[in-house]
Amino acid sequence: MLLLLMRHYREFMHGQLHFYAWEDVAFRMVLGVLTSLIISLLWGPKIIRWLILKKVGDIPEFDHKDLNELTKNKTNTPTMGGLLILAGVLISTLLWADITNQFVIKGIFLIVWLAVLGGIDDWLKLTAKTKKRSRDGLRSWEKLVFQVGLSVLLAMFLYLVDFREIQDGRAIWLPFYKKGIDLGWIGFAIVTVLVITGSSNAVNLTDGMDGLATGCMGIASMVFAVLCYLASEPLSVSMNQTWASYLLLPQIRGAGELAIICASIFGACLGFLWFNCHPAQVFMGDVGSLPLGGLIGYAAVVTRHELLLLVVGGVFVMEAVSVIIQVTYYRSTGGKRIFLCAPIHHHFHLKGWSEPQVVVRFWLMGIACAAIALATLKLR
Repeated sequence: MLLLLMRHYREFMHGQLHFYAWEDVAFRMVLGVLTSLIISLLWGPKIIRWLILKKVGDIPEFDHKDLNELTKNKTNTPTMGGLLILAGVLISTLLWADITNQFVIKGIFLIVWLAVLGGIDDWLKLTAKTKKRSRDGLRSWEKLVFQVGLSVLLAMFLYLVDFREIQDGRAIWLPFYKKGIDLGWIGFAIVTVLVITGSSNAVNLTDGMDGLATGCMGIASMVFAVLCYLASEPLSVSMNQTWASYLLLPQIRGAGELAIICASIFGACLGFLWFNCHPAQVFMGDVGSLPLGGLIGYAAVVTRHELLLLVVGGVFVMEAVSVIIQVTYYRSTGGKRIFLCAPIHHHFHLKGWSEPQVVVRFWLMGIACAAIALATLKLR
């Protein structure tokens, strides 16, 4: 909104104030980080008190006696704290991003869609015992229906409208390879569904320890802020060549505005981590993890870095794969387990690592994955 206002008074901003920085995406990315950070820090105590007042908290329960014993100190810690992150991201985006940009509009739509889905799931879980329901949250297939439906809608509009005249947008790009491979409509839709749905659920699975998902999400969001910026921004004001063409990356006009949303996620996660670090005063909940994961997947689809997402989100991939392996092995062997408990962060906790040790070591892995992913950009 502030961006549109400044555009309306462009002549005044340039002629009287001699202020040009507001037109630079990188400058507005910094403002996005600071705005969402400040909102999270200022509103955090108020939202936490409100969640406690509404009794939005419960005793974490796992299908493992020893793990329940380790987490008994988390009793009645409020959840649905992801609302704090989303508030920071949405307000920051509305202030500093171009809200007429089609990629930004779809990003906001995705956040709202998955936040509502995650909020319903959280609420059903929290009220299951008080209302004596046997149902504990939404069923997996119910969440998948809405996640897949959203992904198909986004794929349709991206492929048929936004990428209609952007050839790079219709192809899939491999790390270390200089040219994209045309997917066709069906292939594009399948990849989009897998990426957005998979990343949304992977972040949700990672949200099981104080600060774990928040820290890893902050790392991944900053990487994709850089990737979105590189996708369309020029090397300098005086040059027509973009960073994408220089680095032999897919060129997606307008994707730079999406960088402001990703940067806002980074700032909001930093602020939320103030309250979510061990011992956590509030948990993120599905209302935060589902839309944040989905948005990172969406950014990967827009910038055509779906495969690079597997590297950037290496921790999320590890968490999701550990659950798939555990469930598959458990069912095929009639009850045997590979890990003590899945997702895998609980396995290390049960092996004797303290919760802060697990979280910090997973953050370090996340930073390493991010560094490797960025390094591949120059190796084409």
